[in-house]
Amino acid sequence: MDMHTVVLGTSGTRAQDVIAVARGAARIELSEEALAAVAASRAFIDELAAKPDPVYGVSTGFGALAVRHISPELRVQLQRNIVRSHAAGMGPRVEREVVRALMFLRLKTLASGHTGVRPLVVETMAAILNAGITPVVHEYGSLGCSGDLAPLSHCALTLMGEGDAEGPDGVVRPAGELLAAHGIEPVELREKEGLALLNGTDGMLGMLVMACADLARLFTSADITAALSLEALLGTDKVLAPELHAIRPHPGQAAAAANMSKVLTGSGFTGHLQDDAPRVQDAYSIRCAPQVAGAGRDTLDHARLVADRELAAAVDNPVVLPDGRVESNGNFHGAPVAYVLDFLAIAAADLGSIAERRTDRLLDKNRSHGLPAFLAGDPGVDSGLMIAQYTQAALVSELKRLAAPASVDSIPSSAMQEDHVSMGWSAARKLRTAVDNLTRIIAVELYAATRAIEMREGLVPAPATRAVLDAVRGAGIEGPGDDRFLAPDLAGAYAFVRDGKLVAAVESVTGALA
Repeated sequence: MDMHTVVLGTSGTRAQDVIAVARGAARIELSEEALAAVAASRAFIDELAAKPDPVYGVSTGFGALAVRHISPELRVQLQRNIVRSHAAGMGPRVEREVVRALMFLRLKTLASGHTGVRPLVVETMAAILNAGITPVVHEYGSLGCSGDLAPLSHCALTLMGEGDAEGPDGVVRPAGELLAAHGIEPVELREKEGLALLNGTDGMLGMLVMACADLARLFTSADITAALSLEALLGTDKVLAPELHAIRPHPGQAAAAANMSKVLTGSGFTGHLQDDAPRVQDAYSIRCAPQVAGAGRDTLDHARLVADRELAAAVDNPVVLPDGRVESNGNFHGAPVAYVLDFLAIAAADLGSIAERRTDRLLDKNRSHGLPAFLAGDPGVDSGLMIAQYTQAALVSELKRLAAPASVDSIPSSAMQEDHVSMGWSAARKLRTAVDNLTRIIAVELYAATRAIEMREGLVPAPATRAVLDAVRGAGIEGPGDDRFLAPDLAGAYAFVRDGKLVAAVESVTGALA
């Protein structure tokens, strides 16, 4: 666990800090600059609240109800009511890391000095995160416009000491009890504060940041398993030559080819292409691996660019500008984030698809260039990895369904006031499933390719391959032999890929990969 401290100022945050807070035990501190900016913007809100003129979010209702002017004696009730009424999520709980990312990113915007909340609000939210208290947030409720409203409302409810939350011990209890146990006073929200706690793309952004980190590791993992499959199929590494990729200058493609080349350096398996007379070139799933994985890498780079811009943003409506104006806007619309979440789901689906094709080739005795059918110990008596490929194919099919974009499926809401929404939260939720499925698909290819390499006799694998074989077997994942209960080995391979052990094994020989 990462125990470092993340300091929030007025200018946003970094992806690595989001991950440190969401997945680790990083503590949050608010800079003096941030607290001063928050206090200054609150002074503008207090000034406006004292005037008779209606100001959206300060002295009016919300959404389609914004036409009503709210008298001063009802404004505390107004802010409390918006949180209670918007905390309308349903379905399973979302993961702790998602909720922590969601809260941290909302805190990032509150600390910018553009939302008009009191310092007390940001200090209390930081205290809740530092105490390890995680609000119960549900799967359904966000349309990704006007922010991730329902998820953020459930978090704001905890700030008020209402609803349910999970303590650092993993037990769900009433939020008020948890706050009291950690010496945190619930907040009574004042003008603008309820709205400021709800209006942001924080949930979808947090999931984007974590998906980018996971996919970066998976693209490297896929380069490794593609190289192992090439090796097991006695393919040629000549197609990985940098001069070939230089004449089609996509950076992701060059990086993927370089990774594969590093893995295969010193292999005694490659270069046997012409030994098999009917084969002039390797199949596309082998030969075009850098092009497909590279396109995904370039998509990931674009997604990171969008994420970095959003991490530097202050998303709220209305916002407090440095000159004291409080202006309405549409910055809460999740389209920029939703699009790249959908792009990444497409890239993940295609990467999974090409990995499955390589696995199938390893298992087909008519296309594997001398390997036994299904990599079985005694084909016919043994089924080998036949059904492991079925499982992989089912995962690929699911990835293809998850690649259907959520961001084109706008559903109007709020009496047609919010008549075009981003569905970014939905895009993020399906991407999380896609990332997990892709991890499993790569794990099956790893399992098949390592078995195939060990079944080749008389050839010496690359040093990096040898390191993978040793690490896989050292992790208790068994090699060739008679049929056995296969699910535990596949689960072990999944954990091996998910936890970064595959990349670590290769980098112990090659040095850092892209």
